[in-house]
Amino acid sequence: MMPTKTQHIPPMSTTPDGFSIERDLPTRFAAFYKPLHDAFTARQQQIIKDRKAALKASLEGKRPDYLPPSEANGEWHIELPAWCADQRNQMTGPADDHELVVKMLNSGAPGVMIDLEDSMANVFSHTLKGIDNAVAAYYGDLTYVDAKRGGNVVGINDSPTVLWTRVRGLHLSQAGVYKDLTSASLFDLALLAYKIDFSRLKHPLAIYIPKSESAGEALWWRDVLAAVATAKGQPANAIKCMALVESHPFAYQMEEFAYTLRDHILGLNLGRWDYMASLIHFNLDDAKWVLPDRNTIPTDVPFFQALRESIPEVCHSHGMLAIGGMTAIFPDRANAEFNKLALENLERDKKNESACLFDGAWTGHPDQNTIAVEQFPNPNQGFARKPGANKQPDLRPSIEGVGTRSPNGTRAAVRTVIRYRHGYLMGRGASLLDGYMEDLATDRIYRLMIAQRYLHGMHTAADVSRFFDEELARLLVDPANAKESKVFREARRQSEEMIRQGFHDPV
Repeated sequence: MMPTKTQHIPPMSTTPDGFSIERDLPTRFAAFYKPLHDAFTARQQQIIKDRKAALKASLEGKRPDYLPPSEANGEWHIELPAWCADQRNQMTGPADDHELVVKMLNSGAPGVMIDLEDSMANVFSHTLKGIDNAVAAYYGDLTYVDAKRGGNVVGINDSPTVLWTRVRGLHLSQAGVYKDLTSASLFDLALLAYKIDFSRLKHPLAIYIPKSESAGEALWWRDVLAAVATAKGQPANAIKCMALVESHPFAYQMEEFAYTLRDHILGLNLGRWDYMASLIHFNLDDAKWVLPDRNTIPTDVPFFQALRESIPEVCHSHGMLAIGGMTAIFPDRANAEFNKLALENLERDKKNESACLFDGAWTGHPDQNTIAVEQFPNPNQGFARKPGANKQPDLRPSIEGVGTRSPNGTRAAVRTVIRYRHGYLMGRGASLLDGYMEDLATDRIYRLMIAQRYLHGMHTAADVSRFFDEELARLLVDPANAKESKVFREARRQSEEMIRQGFHDPV
C-alpha cells in the first residue's frame, strides 16, 4: 500500500523566535523585498501544487513526455559571453563553509558554484551565513585562518574563475519572514542581489537554478530575474543563470525552458544524482523500475547515457554550455590505494562526459580539478554536434539486467541515510561517507530505493524496521558515534519516518 505523505518532515527552514525583517536584515531590505514577495510567492505556491498534480498523474500511469513542437525547438541562439566560455570544471561546495569556498576559488577551477541548497543544511542561520560568504567571495574578500600552517590568514587569489551561486529551489518555502510563507528561491536571490554592489563584480551576477520540473517554471524565473535586477537599478537581463536538469519531467522540457529564459540562460547541467532520485519518484508505482543497489549501477547506465546524449545536443544547437555531473567518490591523500581508485574513476567518468560533447563537469574536491579539466582539452567543445544526434531520446530505457539487488544493498542504503541525517542534524548538508560525498540528492536516492523495495515486496515493512534497528546498533558500537547516540537515534527515527510516510521530496 502506498504510504500517505506527512508535511514538513524534517521541518522547513524558519526564522528564530522574535525575528523581524525590518530589524534583523539589512536596512531597507524589507521595502526592497515586500513587492517581490507579493508578486511572486503566490505563483511559487501554485507551482508546488502543479508539481504535485504532475507527480500524481505519473503515478497513475500518465508518465512525463515531450511537449508538442513549438518555436522553442527552432533556430534561436544565445550569445555566450567570453567570461564564461571556459567552464571545463565547476568546483562545487556549501556556501556556509568559508574555508572550502576559499580553497575552491584557489583550486584553479574555471568555475566555482557555491551552494545554498543541497550541500548545506536548510537552516535559516546557515542561509544567511552562506549569502554573506557569497558576497565576500564575489568581492574577493573572503578569508580563513589556516590552523594547519601556523594560523596564516588565507585569502582568495586573483583569477579568472567564474563564481556561481545556487539558490534554493522552488519546492522550498521559507517560514518566519512573514506570517505566511515566502519563496526560498526568491528570498535567497533577493537578499544576495540586495547585498551586492554590482559595480564591484568582475562578471555579471550568475546563479544556478535547481530542481526545475517543467518548462512553465521558466516564466517564474524569467520574471523574477528581471524584477530583482530592475529593483537594483540594473538592466532587466543583468542576472545570468544556468539550470540543472535534475528532475525526470524536466528532462522532456529543457529546450522549452531554456527558450523562455534565453535572455538570461548560459547553459544546462546534468544533476544526475537528483535526476536518479526523480526518475525513481515518478516511476515509484512500477515494479519494473526497482533500481539495483546504488553502487552496482554503472555511471554509463542507459538512462543516464540517453540524457548525456540529449543535453549537449539541445545546448549546442542554441549556443549554450552543457555541463556534466558530480563524481561522488572523493580522493583521500591519506590512503594511496583509495586515492588512486578515486582519481581513476574520476578520469573515466569525465572522459565519458567529454565524449558525449559536454563542455565541462562538476567536482567537489580541489585535487580533482586538473584531471577533470584535462578530459575537456578545449575551453569548450565549440558547440560541436554529433551527426544524427537525438534531442528527444527514450529517457526510460529498460533497467533489466543492470546491477544487483540484495539485502546488503538495502542495509547499505539504511546505514547511509542514518549517517547522512545525523550529519544534517549536526548542521552539515554534505558528509563524506565511505569515500563518497553524500548530499541531499544521494540521501534522497537511498530513501527512495528503500521505499521501492518494500512497496514492491522485496522487503516487508518489518524488514525495513529491523534493518534500521540493526544498522543503528552497528553504528553505535563506534565510541565516537556512541557519544552522539541521541542524535543518531533521532536521525534513524526521522529517516524511517520519511520513508514510511512517503515524504520523498528533496528536503
